Amino acid sequence: MNDPEVLIIGAGPAGLTAATYLGRFRRRTLVIDAGAPRACWIPLSHNMPGFPAGIAGTDILKRMREQAEEYDAVIAPGRVETLAHDGEGFVAEIEGRAIRARAVLLATGVVDHHPDLPGVEQAVQKALVRICPICDGYEATDKAVAVIGHSDKGAREAAFMRTYSDRVTLIHIGAPDALSRRDELERLGVELIFAPLEAIVIEQDRVTALIWKGPGGAAQTRTFDLVYSALGTSPNADLARGLGARLSGDGRLEVDLHQATSVSGLYAAGDVVRGLNQIAVATAEAAVAATDIHNRLRRIDGLTVAD
Repeated sequence: MNDPEVLIIGAGPAGLTAATYLGRFRRRTLVIDAGAPRACWIPLSHNMPGFPAGIAGTDILKRMREQAEEYDAVIAPGRVETLAHDGEGFVAEIEGRAIRARAVLLATGVVDHHPDLPGVEQAVQKALVRICPICDGYEATDKAVAVIGHSDKGAREAAFMRTYSDRVTLIHIGAPDALSRRDELERLGVELIFAPLEAIVIEQDRVTALIWKGPGGAAQTRTFDLVYSALGTSPNADLARGLGARLSGDGRLEVDLHQATSVSGLYAAGDVVRGLNQIAVATAEAAVAATDIHNRLRRIDGLTVAD
């Protein structure tokens, strides 16, 4: 295709939803897909609207991709290496090729910090180690739950899991002084273990053991039904940072009510924006962003009625 009017960076739920909207607005749209969006890790989502029996993350992405392509959005593999202003628009360097666009939507998401343990990625894919209690805490109802944390975030997630179970253990693998409210954990009935983890054992689709060194260096082993990682994420916001976009304290992008960043013509939606890491939220933000992008271009082209 020729240079697009709108460049979308990221082919997760936010990027693909925006592509569908923009395609239906008859905008030439290019989606750059760096591969393996975070949603593909979801074994089965039970809070995706319209799928009461649940749906796998890979199936969500497949359906969204097909829908965007139905309206002539182009989805191409690649990685955007640089993004810069080019007059009133932008120029992106994509593996040696320059792409110009009038507007850009960042749907670049975040990177999860998994425990540094053998087999942990396999465990995430099988939903034995989980990363989103808002998504699937319900499935932990009345089960023995371990939360792995290294800061007060771990304490907050352990407290959140008390909604579902009275058997919640926080395994704090960080420095002891990184956990400031031990008294609150005691009040909430959350067991607290201070120990760096050494291994996770998975047998017959079950976490059969978490192993750490106890007092004197002796190996300690515990079995849990579910394990949550509360080690946080890092937003993929380098492209926006390079343009001088305003970031929040946690490194995510700040946007207005139309998903516009502080850089004119640059929008953001999904997990890279401050807020919930939820598909429903990402798709809603993408719809808002795509509509404002279309209307902004209409105004620039003189295709709106003056107030």
